[in-house]
Amino acid sequence: MALLSEEDVRRMSDNGTRGPVVVRRDQVLTPGARDYLRDHQVEVVYPQGKAREGEAAHGRPSPRYQTLFGAVLTEKPEHMTHLRGNTLVFKDHPRIAFRGQIDALEGELLLAQQAAEGEGLHTLTEELEEVLGFVRRFIRFDVLEEPVGELRLCGYGPEELREYSHYPERHFGQGHFLPRYTDGPALLALNQARTAVRRTELAAYDAFRGPEGAVTRPDILQGLNRLSSLLWIMMIKRKAGRYERSEHNEPGPAGGGAAGPAHRGN
Repeated sequence: MALLSEEDVRRMSDNGTRGPVVVRRDQVLTPGARDYLRDHQVEVVYPQGKAREGEAAHGRPSPRYQTLFGAVLTEKPEHMTHLRGNTLVFKDHPRIAFRGQIDALEGELLLAQQAAEGEGLHTLTEELEEVLGFVRRFIRFDVLEEPVGELRLCGYGPEELREYSHYPERHFGQGHFLPRYTDGPALLALNQARTAVRRTELAAYDAFRGPEGAVTRPDILQGLNRLSSLLWIMMIKRKAGRYERSEHNEPGPAGGGAAGPAHRGN
C-alpha cells in the first residue's frame, strides 16, 4: 500500500491551486496530506474506490460512478472523465473542453515567459508569473464552483484595465497596432497568449451557458475578458519600450509583477 504524503499532494495539486487529486485504490492519504487538501479545499476523487471499500456482500464491486444521464457505473470508461467528484461526463463535454483550453493557455504563458526572459525583460517575466498563477486558479473556480472574486492583476483593477487598454496612447505614448514579425519573440509570444485567452473565453461561454442562453458564471467570463485586456496592455508596453532589459535571468516568485499606473489595461 503506497502512502501519499503532504509533499505528494502539494505537487499533485500545484501547491493547492487545482484539483481534483486522484487517489488510486492502492494508495492511502497520510493525515498530513488529508489536512493539506482540506485546508486548501482541493477535491479528492477515488476512481477505483477506497481500499477495501465498495465491495458488495457477493464479492463483486458495487457502483462507484454516476453520470448526468442517470447511468450508474462500476468502472470508468476511457471515453469519459470526471466533471466533479465521481460524476462522469463524456470527454467532449463543454466544461471539460474549457478545462483543456485553460491547460493550453498555461502553456502559452510559459512560452511567453521564456521569450521575455530570453530578451532580458525580467519585469515582464515576473508579471507573467502573476498572470499564470491567476489562470491556474480557474480550474478551482470551475470544479469547486468558487467565485473569481475581486480582480486585481499586476497593480490594476477592472476599471484601470479597461482605461489603459482602450486609450494606450494617452498612457503609454503608443497607440493600437497590428503585430508584425519584426516585433520580436516576447511581443509575439504575448500576442499568442492573448489569442489563447480569447479561445478560452469562447470555450467558457459554451461551458457556462444555460438552456435559455443565460450565462451561469459571468465572473469567469469577465475574468478572462479582463485578462485579455491585460495582455494587450503588456504588448503595448513592450512596443513602447516600457520594459527595461535586465541581466537577471532567474524567474521571480509568483505575484511578483510590478505595480503602477503605467502597467495594465483592457
